[in-house]
Amino acid sequence: MRKIAIKVTEVSKIYKLYDTPAARLKDALGFARKQNYREHAALHDITLEIEKGETVGIIGTNGSGKSTLLKIITGVIRQSKGEVEVDGRISALLELGAGFNMEYTGIENVYLQGNMMGFTKQEIAGKMESILEFADIGDFVHQPVKTYSSGMFVRLAFAVAINIEPEVLIVDEALSVGDVFFQAKCYRKFEEFKKQGKTILFVSHDLSSITKYCDRAILLNKGIKVMEGTPKEAVDRYKMALVEQEEANCRENASLWVSGADSGKWRERLALNPDTLEYGDKKAEIVDFAIIDKTGKVTNIIEKGDLFTIKMKVQFAEDVAEPVFAFTFKNLMGIEITGTNTMLEKQGMEPRKAGDVQSITFTQRMILQGGEYLLSLGCTGYEHETFQVHHRLYDVCGLTVISEKNTVGFFDMESSVSVESDE
Repeated sequence: MRKIAIKVTEVSKIYKLYDTPAARLKDALGFARKQNYREHAALHDITLEIEKGETVGIIGTNGSGKSTLLKIITGVIRQSKGEVEVDGRISALLELGAGFNMEYTGIENVYLQGNMMGFTKQEIAGKMESILEFADIGDFVHQPVKTYSSGMFVRLAFAVAINIEPEVLIVDEALSVGDVFFQAKCYRKFEEFKKQGKTILFVSHDLSSITKYCDRAILLNKGIKVMEGTPKEAVDRYKMALVEQEEANCRENASLWVSGADSGKWRERLALNPDTLEYGDKKAEIVDFAIIDKTGKVTNIIEKGDLFTIKMKVQFAEDVAEPVFAFTFKNLMGIEITGTNTMLEKQGMEPRKAGDVQSITFTQRMILQGGEYLLSLGCTGYEHETFQVHHRLYDVCGLTVISEKNTVGFFDMESSVSVESDE
């Protein structure tokens, strides 16, 4: 007989979006004479069942409703309609910092979290040794958590979550903050939980983890449950949603391609950063740019291992003696990971005249690990041996790299491994 740990029935979540704080206040006080908000449906009629002992992954693009669904299941927020049933003691590791008091020490927060989960002080004290051993943050447990690095924070939070003997463990991408060794430690704990017949539900962008650890996977897109099935089936469909940009399929197919008619700008087909930092003397200006996948499609999403192209178009307002064109990728912490320019590549530094338009193409293989990155573009040069910035676009758009296997660090060295037994 099937035993259900989590049952979600026709759950939706509607948020009211107001243009101003005053409009929100009027609506809250009942003074609004007409509807002064827009509705945003974060989830649409989600129905699913998770059996006891299953490990289930939830995947989907950013904004698909994954975190919202977990918060509803754990009771952090209430659904607008539908029903949620959870059978068993639940422990959740959601947003970094959720439920922790930043002024308290690590020890004090362990007691706080345990108390919120229904344990007595004596029961928490009995679990303290195993919690601190797993967290492994040394004397920092006696310091206020506001002094912790994000890595130490997630170590302590996860140590608490898994050592209070939950029957259902829910994790929302928090493990991506820890170092690779701590992540391996956590996944070993997942294996122990699975053997003990406990239920695990987690969100991750690490598709290899979804495939390796999950019995099933659920794909969400724009708040809708697209499908559920084996991890491989869900991952394949997820990659299709990313690469093919399913939400754009209603557009004319020809508008998605760089080749063919030159209608509109390439950049209009990308998700751009509204907070792009832009500066320079504009003697040369980057008037258009694109990230292009191996099929020739303009996209913010590239699969690891594929050839891809960064293309930029530069218009010259004045004569420039030695133009240099560049791109760089940063991670979300702002650390420059890689990049190049035409001076390093010894290409395209001929003088340009006012009115010239130049197209620059960088083609390379994607060997970055799966994750989120930021693209910056630049056009600089030298005048009488003085460095000049003509136009720079910092963090102009994001790039998502999707991967079924990540190695350690920023890059994959594409190692070939063999293991042999000595006779």
